[in-house]
Amino acid sequence: MSIFNRIGTLLRSNVNAMITEAEDPEKMLNQSLIEMQQQLIEAKNQVALSIADEKRLAKQLENEKAQSEEWERKAMLAVKAGNDELAKEALMRKQEHDKLERGFQEQWQGQKAAVEQLKSALTSLSAKIEDAKRKKNLLIARAKRAEAQKTIANTMTGMSENAAFDTMGRMEEKIDKMEAEAKATYEMASEFSGDTLKDKFAALETVEAGDALAALKAKMGLAAAPAIPAATAQPAEAAKTQQVVAEVAATVGSKSNSN
Repeated sequence: MSIFNRIGTLLRSNVNAMITEAEDPEKMLNQSLIEMQQQLIEAKNQVALSIADEKRLAKQLENEKAQSEEWERKAMLAVKAGNDELAKEALMRKQEHDKLERGFQEQWQGQKAAVEQLKSALTSLSAKIEDAKRKKNLLIARAKRAEAQKTIANTMTGMSENAAFDTMGRMEEKIDKMEAEAKATYEMASEFSGDTLKDKFAALETVEAGDALAALKAKMGLAAAPAIPAATAQPAEAAKTQQVVAEVAATVGSKSNSN
């Protein structure tokens, strides 16, 4: 194979591949249906012309038959008149029309058979076109469904291959970190803001709650007697309570003076 033949084959293969790739199923089916409709119209025209030819041949056949009968009548009339020569001429003319009649008979029969075949082919073509119309909608629906499935598959493949999910994961970790930092900042701001009044009241409430719980257990007979003398323990607890109260009062007084 020469280099030019190879180049020609390569070009044809590439062009065919491009055409195949560019073919849209819906457009191709619609175009095919349009071409079928055009063929049907042409076939109907051909059948109509064939039927017209058949009718024309049938009319000529009837005309030749009538002419033959007419010259036969004239020959009989000449015989009755005793003119045999005229009768012979009339019979010769009759024979001419008989010959034409036989020719038209053959042509008419052949044309009639052709018309019947064309009618049958036209009926078959019409049925195929109607079937193609019904099948076209089904094929278009299948093509669209296949295209949708292909698009979804490509989308899923792209999502699995790109960094979209990794980005979402990193953003989630970043947001968790931001929330933790914000919480820590708030706790530090509350602890070192200098406003310890709430903490002191909380400590006081804890001491009072502890005393109330101890008293309740003692009342129920569940708490053991303290190891140290009551006189010693109570003043210590009372002193601690008084100290907390004094600190709270001092803090409140200092805030009032500053205001």
